Amino acid sequence: MANNLQDTVKLNNGIEIPWIGLGVFKVQDGEEVVSAVKAAIKNGYRSIDTAAVYGNEEGVGKAIGESLKENGLSREELFITSKVWNADQGYESTLAAYKNSLNKLGLDYLDLYLIHWPVKGKYKETWRALETIYNEKMVRSIGVSNFHVHHLEDLLQDSEIIPAIDQVEFHPRLAQKDLRKFCKDKGIQFEAWAPLMQGHLFDNAILKSIAEKHGKSIAQVIIRWDLQNGVVTIPKSIKEHRIIENSSVFDFNLTREDLEQIDSLNEDRRVGSDPDNFNF
Repeated sequence: MANNLQDTVKLNNGIEIPWIGLGVFKVQDGEEVVSAVKAAIKNGYRSIDTAAVYGNEEGVGKAIGESLKENGLSREELFITSKVWNADQGYESTLAAYKNSLNKLGLDYLDLYLIHWPVKGKYKETWRALETIYNEKMVRSIGVSNFHVHHLEDLLQDSEIIPAIDQVEFHPRLAQKDLRKFCKDKGIQFEAWAPLMQGHLFDNAILKSIAEKHGKSIAQVIIRWDLQNGVVTIPKSIKEHRIIENSSVFDFNLTREDLEQIDSLNEDRRVGSDPDNFNF
């Protein structure tokens, strides 16, 4: 179990990913993303998660470059994730998209590259491209995002490499029990995006009472729930005090009763699109 912000979990290929990272979905390129990423790294975060479609890889790259200098860190101490967008899926186009992401980020390699969504008829070719990038040692680990169990089963039929991660929407209203079990059985690390349900849980009475009991915020309780469930998590914020707050979750434990109460909030409710029914 994680005891501090630099603690990691070992992926199925031996690479280690921090339990908590900063997500930058919908964070503006330029000053907004640069200051968020720099604040995160300055305050101990070592994992940053972006994607081609976010349109902020250049800003993330600028922040990484400046942070390494200002904090006396080496590139190897950071864990950087990006994702191939749906329009770029396919074999050759994915290889090109990866190089494009590296150029924008100003990096020689990524620690994790994901297929962003399971585009029908394309994700297997896309995965073959990720396997090529991995086998040529251009990326440290590869995985998927927004894959249901049936997508993973389909992918695994023809893949040489088992995805290291499945990054999906996960929060107390969407507990994803079957998918979590499947990933655990296959050695795929489960990772949460929108762990705070984009703020929709901040007035929940059950979470409020658990937070008050521990002298913590609702966000901290949810992130702690992620960790105690063995879930890697990437809460997003652009405010430095929130970025710090989201990572201050190592000085308390949720009881079994707390965990059960939070589990009881599940309604299989999404704030994002359903991976079986998206049109982008």
